[in-house]
Amino acid sequence: MSDPTDRNRLADEASPYLQQHADNPVNWQPWDDRAFEAAEERDVPVFLSIGYSACHWCHVMAEESFEDPDIADYLNEHFVPVKVDREERPDVDELYMTVAQLATGGGGWPLSVWLTPDKRPFYVGTYFPPESTERQTGFRDVLRSLHQRWEGEREAVEERADQWADALKGEVEDVPTPAEEPPGSDVLDAAAREGVRRADREHGGWGQGQKFPQPGRLHVLLRAAANADGTDSDGTGAPADDEERPADAARAVATETLDAMAAGGLYDHLGGGFHRYCVDREWTVPHFEKMLYDNAELARVYLAGHQLTGTDRYREVAAGALDFLADELAHPEGGFYSTLDARSEGEEGTFYVWTLDEVSDAVDDPADATVFGAYYGVTQSGNFEGSTVLTRRRDLSTVADDLGMSVEETRERLDRAHAEVYDARTERTRPARDEKVIGAWNGLAIRAFAEAGLVLDADYAERAADALGFVRDHLWDGETNRLARRYANGASSGNGYLEDYAFLAAGALTTYEATGDVAHLAFACDLADALVAEFHDDGTLYFTPASGEQLLARPQDLADRSTPSPTGVAVSVLDALAAFRPEGEYRAVVEDVLATHADTVENRGFTHPSLVLAAAERERGHLELTVAADDVPDAWRDAVAARYLPDRLLSRRPPTAGGLDGWLDRLGLDEAPPIWAGREARDGPTAYVCRRACSPPVTDTDALTEWLEEYR
Repeated sequence: MSDPTDRNRLADEASPYLQQHADNPVNWQPWDDRAFEAAEERDVPVFLSIGYSACHWCHVMAEESFEDPDIADYLNEHFVPVKVDREERPDVDELYMTVAQLATGGGGWPLSVWLTPDKRPFYVGTYFPPESTERQTGFRDVLRSLHQRWEGEREAVEERADQWADALKGEVEDVPTPAEEPPGSDVLDAAAREGVRRADREHGGWGQGQKFPQPGRLHVLLRAAANADGTDSDGTGAPADDEERPADAARAVATETLDAMAAGGLYDHLGGGFHRYCVDREWTVPHFEKMLYDNAELARVYLAGHQLTGTDRYREVAAGALDFLADELAHPEGGFYSTLDARSEGEEGTFYVWTLDEVSDAVDDPADATVFGAYYGVTQSGNFEGSTVLTRRRDLSTVADDLGMSVEETRERLDRAHAEVYDARTERTRPARDEKVIGAWNGLAIRAFAEAGLVLDADYAERAADALGFVRDHLWDGETNRLARRYANGASSGNGYLEDYAFLAAGALTTYEATGDVAHLAFACDLADALVAEFHDDGTLYFTPASGEQLLARPQDLADRSTPSPTGVAVSVLDALAAFRPEGEYRAVVEDVLATHADTVENRGFTHPSLVLAAAERERGHLELTVAADDVPDAWRDAVAARYLPDRLLSRRPPTAGGLDGWLDRLGLDEAPPIWAGREARDGPTAYVCRRACSPPVTDTDALTEWLEEYR
């Protein structure tokens, strides 16, 4: 058999990121047994490079080093180079990013790791310039040094590899001793207080440098703000007269952040949707990549903000993010692609930024162009390398006053200019799109579209159902009850991870709420069954399936990062689905996992908001709204849409007991669960509102709203 490392093997891979490196002179190998067997046979280290298609510095390192023939020759001769798409293999990325954080205190992409042939790490870094500078060793010199150490200091290399492997295993695999009881809803207020204490009250968000969207933290603050009396959920903690009340402070920090993100450069004011993060404290200049998961989660938190505050701008922003996904990342058969690149024509941000001359060229009427520039902050000097990232920090009335126009005239001119600038942008070279379909990220998008179907318009729920059908058709194997990670080029591949099962189950459940189709509820239960079977063990939920590849360690994923904690989402969705499967394992798993991680939730809730939300929901119970009807009356939909009900469980069912029989068969139930039992329709559509206790049967809108207010 020929040596697989004699050639670059990435042309055979479906990942767009790996395809981007298929023409490098580096003999890249995918992460597979052949690559590591070759390293063992040749007795050389593995150079592991992890990135993703929208990663700016991944492109830079590729252009500087991986396309350099001399560097490639040295790398091919003395190492086995392996390239991994972190979006396809988050387990591999998680393990070696943990090593980077343990060893260096930081991390990022591209992640560069040197491994022994049995996958133990012994050197780690991120981006390396090709040549050494005063501030950083160059990639060429790193390769030479590590080759010399491998040849001349093997014992020391092996010793470090052992130490790092042991440290990694202890960091990601250790399971705490469970607490006697799971944490209660007081952790919500504790996390909210920490969020308020650490917030940037001048510019919104958290941190004094780069600003990342933090939807989970915002959900915690919004829920804490919903405590109408302004005290903690247990009735304590009333402030002194000169102090900000807890609920008011939580609301203020949440709205300050929502306002800042919507007004700054993080949001695309022409095309809708959000960029990945901002490089400055003021939310002005973004890193221009656009991710499916960011837009899904931000849309959902803006919907929540709209329901709590009534702010129309939040509704507009949520719709803009979802419409961007539908327009720019939609697979023609129903699912969603992964990302848009930050770069076009080889430069970051060129698709999105404007100069005054470019605006003038795009807009026919000079007065319209003046209004556009004034409203969106376009200046001669710009705010990004001589151009301007559009922001929206001035009220229309202020712009009108400054220009001596009426508000009506200013709005008309702005609308015309906006359309013309948008049309001009469509003529620019578009950023590349990563067209793989990731199960987990589609789950987040499905949940957001389904929620919008309840809050905004039923058409969004149809989009959620279409995407869910696509995932079920292409990623789910009903015979084995297993989920694939991704779909690309007509084929699915890879094992699903905890986040794939959890996020899709949550999306399926919300789609059932929005549409009343029991097939979506049944799919959510199928995913939950598989989740429990594959990921629950030792009192925790592991990130990788029991039947999957055995790596150096089996990680857990507890913290919210760029996506929600899959453990937190899994616990939440299992807790909700237990209403339909009360005799199953779901509730026991919820109690088990929360008790195991009680210390984390109680003492580090600020960085674990999804687990905090799950703990609060478990103790308080869901607001169950069972509707027995063929269709939910429009007025009832409006009543739900108009209220912030974050732990709502909208339980649809047929109006008659006979009609329910088919649903029970579909779910594999012998009898109706309590959430449906005895709750038939009475003289037309009938609602039952419950939180621990239940309302009488409700048949009119006024009574429904009264009970929703009573139990909210």
